[in-house]
Amino acid sequence: MITFIYTLIPVIALIILGFVLKRTKFLPEDTWPGIEKLTYFVLFPALLIRSLGQQSISGMPWALMLLVIFGTLTISAILLILLRPKLTKDNASFTSIFQGGIRFNTYIAFAISQSLYGATGVAMSSVAAGFMIVLINLWCISIFVIWGKSSITGTLQFIKSIMFNPLIIGCTIGWFLSLSGIGVPSIAGDILEIVGRAALPFGLLAVGAALKPESINGHFKGIVCSSLIQFGFKPLIAVALITYTGLNGVAAAVLLIAFITPTAPSSYILARQLGGDIESMASIITMQTLLAFILMPLLGMLLL
Repeated sequence: MITFIYTLIPVIALIILGFVLKRTKFLPEDTWPGIEKLTYFVLFPALLIRSLGQQSISGMPWALMLLVIFGTLTISAILLILLRPKLTKDNASFTSIFQGGIRFNTYIAFAISQSLYGATGVAMSSVAAGFMIVLINLWCISIFVIWGKSSITGTLQFIKSIMFNPLIIGCTIGWFLSLSGIGVPSIAGDILEIVGRAALPFGLLAVGAALKPESINGHFKGIVCSSLIQFGFKPLIAVALITYTGLNGVAAAVLLIAFITPTAPSSYILARQLGGDIESMASIITMQTLLAFILMPLLGMLLL
């Protein structure tokens, strides 16, 4: 339990710092959109390329991991879509609820996996993240195309939006470097490490800057619905599929850890870029992170 709590403290602290910096006008107002864009298009992709490019899936139960990930995310996504008419009448708000119920916080998942399982936990988490990020972004971009305020129209534009999504490009390059055996060259790895290291703090600061506590009451239903999927339904589906496939050990543990984390800060950046409800998204991110401070230790004790 202590491991989960210690891991969440810096995440919450950075969100609060971003909120304070924005409210005190420490930085010019037009600084924050630039930080969001830098994080989404440069910092997060660099983190993904390095983390995936340095890993090898040889000897890992990657096929079973992929099956559990695909099944859990697909079932959760379909449930959210079926519930959409009852969740909200506002399409932009639904994109926030969807991301709040589908995405996972990579940083928290990696940090806890490393604390509990060391280098093996990091390796397994990297493989899991490589699968999850691609599938999650395919789902989320599709949802924005259908229900968001995105300018994406038509099959060709949709395909382009998938192909040129910076997070998917980062995963693709990382997987190519890993599967081809090329790996990440030492100098490039050092550069990517420095750049990627900034992804989390900048992303969390951007979330904090966008937070408007006064708007949380107006998004209470979205927070509750997305959190029930995130901390309740998804972990149950993951446990059922892990049991069915016979996956065990560290591989099963890192998947469960990923599926009980709060939604990712990058969901806010995607909402900003593709026309989602950014106030609702920021509220969901922050409230889920606060809830995770209580729920993750409890779920960890029950499931791990």
